[in-house]
Amino acid sequence: MFWFTEVTTLRYWLWLAAAFGLSALVAWLAVHYARRRALIDLPGRRRSHSVPTPRGAGIGIVVSALVGIVAFSLLAPHLGSPLRLCIALALVAAVGWIDDHRPLPAILRLAVHCLAVAIFLQPLLASLFAMSSPAPQLDTAFWPSLGILALLGFVGVWSINLHNFMDGINGILAMQAIFVLVAMAVLCQRYAINAHAFQITLWAAAVAGFLPFNFPRARAFMGDVGSGSVGFLIAVAAIWQNSSPYTAACSGIVATSAFVADASCTLSSRMLCGRPWYRAHREHLYQWMTRAGMSHVRVVTWYMAWNLLIVAPVLYWMNLRPFGAPPKPGVAAAVGVYAVAVLVWICGKRWCLYKVESGRRHGLA
Repeated sequence: MFWFTEVTTLRYWLWLAAAFGLSALVAWLAVHYARRRALIDLPGRRRSHSVPTPRGAGIGIVVSALVGIVAFSLLAPHLGSPLRLCIALALVAAVGWIDDHRPLPAILRLAVHCLAVAIFLQPLLASLFAMSSPAPQLDTAFWPSLGILALLGFVGVWSINLHNFMDGINGILAMQAIFVLVAMAVLCQRYAINAHAFQITLWAAAVAGFLPFNFPRARAFMGDVGSGSVGFLIAVAAIWQNSSPYTAACSGIVATSAFVADASCTLSSRMLCGRPWYRAHREHLYQWMTRAGMSHVRVVTWYMAWNLLIVAPVLYWMNLRPFGAPPKPGVAAAVGVYAVAVLVWICGKRWCLYKVESGRRHGLA
């Protein structure tokens, strides 16, 4: 039986190398394709880059992830068919790939995202419909299950679009995705969810294969095909981790706090100020940091410092428990992390505004 109980086995590392190499190869081919087809992101007022850059290289992550899902299912057929996951991922990638070539209406993209998440959650949908048939069960089990399903659906769709919003400077999305996926894989591995741990680690390796094309200097961008797909994979990883009764329920929420807090605070700020929240903008904290004079590398370093110094210790504490004891839900820890994140966002935004205004005054002087 093909099990990966020891993370240091040669076979395990060969799989990771293959996922990394396939992603890098397809990304390299995508860069040449983008140049031939003029799929180039040009500098502009709402852009954070200064030179024309090919987009769509995130297709390498998608191909590597799909190949890994199918290959692992062939080696471990008892784990079930990967068809739903592959179709859902392919749908998210396809609508992103088309949008990279010619912009699609936002409502159409959102509809495809909802369809993809619904396909992934199809077993829960089927059980919900089965549960709704006998009337006596409707009050006791139907509504809680419906609430859980709605929450998971929202998480999936929100994650796809959230990570698309946050893909604005070199390396920030790839580095964040690697951190979150590795964290989810470690939790799954620690509590013996080996198959999921291995799949998630392969996805992290696929993202790492794209990283040299985008960080520290951007030779290519993920494009919507990559950012949306990465967001979907992160949502799947968080749902898989949360399916274990031995891990803290809020682990995924804490692991993604850097991006969730930035995006949520930014959208809330735009709404409160009466600005159209759905339009393209440069008001995320990481974008203000670059406008304040920080390099992309320095901004990414600050976000990774949050992950390593705040998120990682909290995740460790949330999931630290004596053998046989139930896990902590982690709600209080998650609330605390987000309270600190909101405070950091407010202070960081004020500091950036001060630096930008000071620069303008010096420029006029």
